[in-house]
Amino acid sequence: VRRPSPSLHVKYADEPEKLNVEMKDFLSPVEGRLPSNRADIYFKELGNESPILVKLMMKTIYQNDKRVFKHIGTQMFGMKFLLRGLYAHNGLLYFHTRIDNMTNMPYSVDFVTFKVVDKKVAKRTAIQEQVLQPLRAYHQVNYIKGRHTESSVFALEQFSLSEDKQLEVTLYEHNGGRTLTFYVEPQDLLLAQKIDNLKLKW
Repeated sequence: VRRPSPSLHVKYADEPEKLNVEMKDFLSPVEGRLPSNRADIYFKELGNESPILVKLMMKTIYQNDKRVFKHIGTQMFGMKFLLRGLYAHNGLLYFHTRIDNMTNMPYSVDFVTFKVVDKKVAKRTAIQEQVLQPLRAYHQVNYIKGRHTESSVFALEQFSLSEDKQLEVTLYEHNGGRTLTFYVEPQDLLLAQKIDNLKLKW
């Protein structure tokens, strides 16, 4: 099935403020600093945040690899799935996750899900859940070799949790049953770090 290419809508102006708009630095890695006269392009799902800045913050979180949380994660099947850090900036939340493969068997990632679920569900009660779609992902991992570790950063629209809810983050194995899940509690969200405290790495 052939999918239509995304369209780009342009409004004509007799005297435009800028003649050139660069999209290359959003679509591919850029070495060095960005030009000061560039025009940032904004996407609706990112709100008031520039995609270039979002990518830069995710890259910085990934490279700093700081462990903020030591109590959020799960260990099963010789694997660890951990939340290393949580950051907040301008209406977005950044989740820094890590996968440790402590076995000799490689792990193929199918996908990662983020869901808001009820903490306790009584028998015969319908499960209430809300799926949250990541807006961006940095270094999204598809394959972890045996005895290797990989990290990723996911950007989601900012949200909060009531006392009876929790965030369920699940890692699914492709063609396998090694499913790993950890939970983020309402009080954990309140511990999100400020991005302003990071030194952004261009």
